[in-house]
Amino acid sequence: MEAIDHTIINLIILVLAVYVGYHVVWDVTPALHTPLMAVTNAISAIIIVGAMLAAALTETGLGKAMGTIAVALAAVNVFGGFLVTRRMLEMFKKKAPKAGAEKH
Repeated sequence: MEAIDHTIINLIILVLAVYVGYHVVWDVTPALHTPLMAVTNAISAIIIVGAMLAAALTETGLGKAMGTIAVALAAVNVFGGFLVTRRMLEMFKKKAPKAGAEKH
């Protein structure tokens, strides 16, 4: 028998990852938010692959359902992240002058 259950170890890893992730993202300067969003979109795409593998390799219906939900949530995160990143990049573009504006 093992000293510590795998579920407890996984829970500890999750809590530490949330804690470290929160502090890393909170301390990012505003100029680096767009590159950070691009990296998190890439990580979420990797999570989709992992969730698909986890859903395919499980034998129970609950495992397949949880894997399918994980794929759906990660997909929403990826697509939403790309929309937010595009919108943030559009804020940095120079606006075209209006057609009716006079030049002095």
